Amino acid sequence: MNRFARWLLVIALTSSTALHAKEAERCELVRLSDVGWTDITMTTAVARLILGELGYRTQIRRLSLPDTYRGLSEGQLDVFLGNWMPAQSELVQPHLDSGRIEKLHTNLPTVRYTLAVLTPGYEGGLKDFADIHRFKDELGGQIFGIEPGNEGNEMVKGMIRDNTFGLAGFSLVESSESGMLNHVERAQRLGKWAVFLGWEPHPMNERLKMNYLAGGDDYFGPNYGAAQVNTVARGGLSEQCPNLARLFRNMTFTIAAENQLMSAVLEGNTNRRRVAKQWIEDNPQMIAAWLEGVSRYQGGPVSKVFDVPLAGND
Repeated sequence: MNRFARWLLVIALTSSTALHAKEAERCELVRLSDVGWTDITMTTAVARLILGELGYRTQIRRLSLPDTYRGLSEGQLDVFLGNWMPAQSELVQPHLDSGRIEKLHTNLPTVRYTLAVLTPGYEGGLKDFADIHRFKDELGGQIFGIEPGNEGNEMVKGMIRDNTFGLAGFSLVESSESGMLNHVERAQRLGKWAVFLGWEPHPMNERLKMNYLAGGDDYFGPNYGAAQVNTVARGGLSEQCPNLARLFRNMTFTIAAENQLMSAVLEGNTNRRRVAKQWIEDNPQMIAAWLEGVSRYQGGPVSKVFDVPLAGND
């Protein structure tokens, strides 16, 4: 890919739908959280490039999930694209109820997040949360989670502490998304069993021979952890920064789009910025829909096909 990305964004805006006025100075810097999950890292990278082209400045902060919600509620962050619900309800709902955090949009309406097992274990009879304890020896007494503080980890630790599903005596292995996947992929290569936090969209669903477990409805929600991903913001952002809020309310992804973004990073090109730029080039119609009714930060509509040189040394 050349140093200068070609963005062909065909936007049909009229004065009745576009916001032409310049926003408040506070809106110019958009502070986003990245909790380190590949899907959120990539959707945030895409958002950052688009924001830059609209004249906004951006700052990405790598934070844990609890610190992300704390930062939003205290006004130290502006936007987070990774509010998985209902799994994160305990962390975020009090802030939503108080108005310290506001939901802007459901950016991915159908996803899944719950415990999964490698297929040899599933075929061996481990098909439900209530089955896990029966196969403690095969599992080495371990369940693999992601980064400390993650709500999924906390739910599993609570099950172990309270002996829910007979899990007393198990241990949760906390690391990171990549650390968990390394453990599980190694178990798969060795023909061993493993129970771990699984979700989709994610290339793990293709790379691993895995099955989601039933029986976790009270923790991860019904239908094998069926969920949605929301874009949330600090309280008051939509009123103070209506143009910015409109952009994020327009920004809806698909499972196919997120799988493309994640696969390109995890299985090939690890330059996330370059992957995000290429994806934007390849999806002009989706980007056009996101920019409908959106203006530049400085004011004035985005109303033409444009070819923009991007900074960087790609």
